Amino acid sequence: MWSLIRRVISTAKAPGAIGPYSQAVLIGMDPSSGQLMPGGVEEAAKQALKNMGEILKAAGCDFTNVVKTTVLLTDINDFSTVNDIYKHYFKNNFPARAAYQVAALPKGGRIEIEAVAFQGPFVTPLL
Repeated sequence: MWSLIRRVISTAKAPGAIGPYSQAVLIGMDPSSGQLMPGGVEEAAKQALKNMGEILKAAGCDFTNVVKTTVLLTDINDFSTVNDIYKHYFKNNFPARAAYQVAALPKGGRIEIEAVAFQGPFVTPLL
């Protein structure tokens, strides 16, 4: 029988939690100021994914360890813009993903990205 080890990952290189959750849920915040990135969804998506990369690095992982993401957008019309940015971070063997439009996000954000990642080596079987 195998087991999973649950370990909370925290890094000062990504925004701290603003509520009762871990850094696994991200919004496009500047970690040094705790404020949302100025500009539109493009800047916020880049910052959210940069923050995610820092959290993954703190866990000894990278974007290839991500198996599932959820993207929350306040305007689903931003979907294509986010896809263009997303593919610069996830380059192949893309994780499963869901994307939803929501009524509002914390601090008036336009995007939030959640990721599930697993540590350790992956085996990709040949089909």
